[in-house]
Amino acid sequence: MSDWLSYKSFVYIIGFAAQILFSARLLLQWIQSEKVKRVLTPELFWQLSLIASFLLFVYGWLRDDFAIMLGQSLTYYIYIRNMQLQDSWIKLPKFLRGFLLIFPFLIALYSFKNNQIDVERLFRNEEIPINLLIWGSIGQIIFTLRFIYQWIYSERKKESSLPLGFWLLSLVGSLMILSYAIIRKDPVLFIGQLFGFVIYIRNVFILLKQDKVLKTNS
Repeated sequence: MSDWLSYKSFVYIIGFAAQILFSARLLLQWIQSEKVKRVLTPELFWQLSLIASFLLFVYGWLRDDFAIMLGQSLTYYIYIRNMQLQDSWIKLPKFLRGFLLIFPFLIALYSFKNNQIDVERLFRNEEIPINLLIWGSIGQIIFTLRFIYQWIYSERKKESSLPLGFWLLSLVGSLMILSYAIIRKDPVLFIGQLFGFVIYIRNVFILLKQDKVLKTNS
């Protein structure tokens, strides 16, 4: 019993560490944006995102939660791409870059059993009914679409930026993941999304005000 509690505590520590880093990136981005009254995308935002995504992917795997793993798998390489656009990726040691690039594949290989991924463990978890798993996965996909939208937008502009559509998709995805976390009774997801939700709303207001000023001046 004590070993099980120790293991569970260890898993939650990893999850909360990830959410603290996710919250730190949003707080940093929010503070810097408030100073200049426009939405900024600091280098540290993407660096913290990548570390947090790494940890949350591990947390999802340890919790047998496919929805969490799906969300992080979809955004992981977008974080890396944004670091490349800001020239901060090249500053990392070569061995670290190599490890981070192949990490998700290493997890997949480790989970490989009898020539197939352990479907029973990820998709037939008694603690996550299939309907809830689908809802959580859709929420993660919508939450991830914000970064696909941001990536396409940034590639077109040839610079890393966070447009209005990014924050609107963040709000919708965050609401779905919040409800998933409540039903799943997952404090890590709940606390992380609750903090982010407030900042998403604030960034939407900043961008709308910014666009209004630009239209007035033009």
